[in-house]
Amino acid sequence: MRKPRVVLADDHAMFAEALGRVVESECEVVATVGDGRALVAAAEEHRPDLIVTDVSMPLLNGVEATRQITKADPHVKVIVLTMHRSPEFATQAFEAGASGYLLKHSASDELLQAIREVQKGHHYVTPLIAKEFTRAMMERRDQSDHPAKALTNREREVLQLLAEGKTMKEAAAILGVSTKTVEFHKYNVTRKLDVRTTAELTRYAIKHGLVSG
Repeated sequence: MRKPRVVLADDHAMFAEALGRVVESECEVVATVGDGRALVAAAEEHRPDLIVTDVSMPLLNGVEATRQITKADPHVKVIVLTMHRSPEFATQAFEAGASGYLLKHSASDELLQAIREVQKGHHYVTPLIAKEFTRAMMERRDQSDHPAKALTNREREVLQLLAEGKTMKEAAAILGVSTKTVEFHKYNVTRKLDVRTTAELTRYAIKHGLVSG
């Protein structure tokens, strides 16, 4: 039987290398990348069966990368592997199209199990947060007016880049748009989230896992 082809994404090279050793017995690692934009590009180039990605990644976080990848290819399975224990991150990941969510400190024990489950078409949530996740999903359905849900994909991208310390010009170059377009998106983000300063944007981004604290 052909091994599933997998792309690994983590901004810590040593951890990504260790992940490769964990999955190599059951998967073919076709690419390893260190940021979210490289992950989107690798998914488009290699058309993997499976992706294992962190949440907090430079340039484009794992949740946003998952959203773009699964929209382009609904058949790819994404497992989010992260340090974030908060069920809020898990709900965001599944809403973006992920099939699995587990924690880094249990990866050596659970990752292969998660891979087998999602390859069967099932969803996998680590037992370490399963109860909290179920509760959070129920609460999330009742929060249709949550301000974060009002942000567009491009607004979330701009939010992350600015929170990472990128200038308007740098963000525009990364996104392939004009500086005025970035300014327009920033204005919309600050209005929707009711924040005024870049520092407040950064705190929001850290709290919601868009950038590392």
